[in-house]
Amino acid sequence: MFEIVSSFRDFLDKGGDVLYAILLLSIWLWWLILERFWYYFREHDGEVAQALASWDERADQRSWLALTQRRGMISEVEVKMLRNLGLIPALIALLPMFGLLGTVTGMIQVFDVMAFMGSGNPRAMADGVSAATIPTMAGMVVALIAIPFASQLDRRYRREKQRLAETLKIADQEVTA
Repeated sequence: MFEIVSSFRDFLDKGGDVLYAILLLSIWLWWLILERFWYYFREHDGEVAQALASWDERADQRSWLALTQRRGMISEVEVKMLRNLGLIPALIALLPMFGLLGTVTGMIQVFDVMAFMGSGNPRAMADGVSAATIPTMAGMVVALIAIPFASQLDRRYRREKQRLAETLKIADQEVTA
């Protein structure tokens, strides 16, 4: 176990400070993804059932006031469905940018070594090269792995929004003002 932690720490050190930021953003991203899946699998159906029960209790489902309250119920559930959903694609887009920042900082390290020691010492430049490539790879890998999960969450949101509107049916009478 200690070897795994030590190897992971060495990997982070080789990637430079930017890799630590990528790690924190990755943890935040996966926390949000897992939280959204938890919501849809554990909490969402109960909220829809509660909205449906509240709607079915109404004797009047066609008046302007009833339809306004129906829209309000749908909006309340929709706000809960959308919570943190917009952050996921933003973090997915941000991770490769942090990887590129790591590339720039790593190349600056390489140029500093070249300016100080000349270009004849490849070992001295190796740390800068690894600091340039590792964050780029890490940011891209995390983003690429997260994209299908973000797409699935977006599809789920759209499907559940449509299902909610269909679940809260309007009675077959005329709308009264």
